[in-house]
Amino acid sequence: MIVRYLLAAILAGCLAGVFATGAQAVKVWPLIIEAEKYENSGEASHTHGEVPLEDADAAAHKGDDGEAHSHDAEAWGPEDGLERTFYSLVSNVITGVAYSLIMTAIILFTGQSVTLQSGIVWGAGGFVAFMLAPSLGLPPEVPGTVVAGVQERQIWWTVTVAMSVAGLLIFAFRQQWYWIVLGIALMVAPHLYGAPVPEHHASLAPAWITAEFIVATIVTACLFWLFLGGVLGWLLSRFTMDEA
Repeated sequence: MIVRYLLAAILAGCLAGVFATGAQAVKVWPLIIEAEKYENSGEASHTHGEVPLEDADAAAHKGDDGEAHSHDAEAWGPEDGLERTFYSLVSNVITGVAYSLIMTAIILFTGQSVTLQSGIVWGAGGFVAFMLAPSLGLPPEVPGTVVAGVQERQIWWTVTVAMSVAGLLIFAFRQQWYWIVLGIALMVAPHLYGAPVPEHHASLAPAWITAEFIVATIVTACLFWLFLGGVLGWLLSRFTMDEA
């Protein structure tokens, strides 16, 4: 039975990764490519409320204050076309399988039986915990944006996800008021503490690109999670039915 669950999780993750790649190609990739033009040319617009270019470059290249940024002229990046598609597909499949295994483990741990419909609900929970909640403090960033240090961001993201998962599970399986209060506290605590932010915020891309990128990335992630949850729920229900 465990082998069947693993196969279902891996297959669902692979399919979700392929789906995510196609979804990203619609809006996310074009915005990344557009932002890379500003990153590569070093141009910055003064009419979009951004830091002047000379200030942005000074802030972006700071190394002793623990800040990092997504603009690096020497950094390798995939070429547009097949190379970008291939690496994105591989990354999305690996990510899809990892998230699918995590979701399957939680489903087995809670002893829940799933269907396509309930799997979509599980996927919605995954979206809230792994994407929406962290994005409230660390929204998706386009290339050429100054961000806080990688380690600080990773720690905050991990803690936020873990506490969001715990809060959602409490909401799902505990009805007592004190459990509900604890769930709310867990989900709110990371945001009250605050996500790490750079000392100087700057972006080489115009504000409209950043705004559209945030929306496109979150919407794409939502579709990915709903697809993953639905496919995983359907596969697990089929495998369970076959076993019975």
